[in-house]
Amino acid sequence: MRSDELRRHVPGADILSLEIPAFEDALRDALKPHTDYDQEKWLFVPDRYTEYRYILGTRGRRPLICIGINPSTARPDRLDPTLKSVERIALCNGYDSFLMFNICAQRATSPDDMAKICNARLHQENLKAFDYALRLSPSPTVWAAWGTVIEKRDYLKDHMLDLVRTGERYGAKWVCAGAVSKKGHPHHPLYLKKDEPLRPFDITAYLQTATA
Repeated sequence: MRSDELRRHVPGADILSLEIPAFEDALRDALKPHTDYDQEKWLFVPDRYTEYRYILGTRGRRPLICIGINPSTARPDRLDPTLKSVERIALCNGYDSFLMFNICAQRATSPDDMAKICNARLHQENLKAFDYALRLSPSPTVWAAWGTVIEKRDYLKDHMLDLVRTGERYGAKWVCAGAVSKKGHPHHPLYLKKDEPLRPFDITAYLQTATA
């Protein structure tokens, strides 16, 4: 896919009609050597530009897992402004790498273009991807960074609950950066200072208000 196509990407296919392969298969392909990016530096699952993305990040022993709403056009060596901010803040806070994850795996240039009905298969495989990301660190830290956009689709809060439950199995520590919204939603990574400190985020208290 050409760079001009990446910039104007909106869902190019009905996400409900796509055949979604198993995350394990996509991961196996992503771990193989690649010619278009450095596989030893990047983790990119799937390993090609498609209508969805599970994980994009750098490899390290102490990754910071950042959770947004949905992926856009970024890929290895072509980070968008949001992911550039994520990487800077991760490094400034003492992490040696970052993993960008999303509540919804469907790519969309604008969250308004996300499907109104979720692809259940895609969500289940996305949960497997999150489980994998959590296992990459003995003490995983998860940065809540989805902003107020979580209100765009009803299914996003249910998806977020599933992620929280998955994180509980690994004792995930939740953090946020920047000011929270009036409703308690964590700040989006874009427009944060490059040295913005991470601070604890009470995910339990947030769930009580966000899902009320």
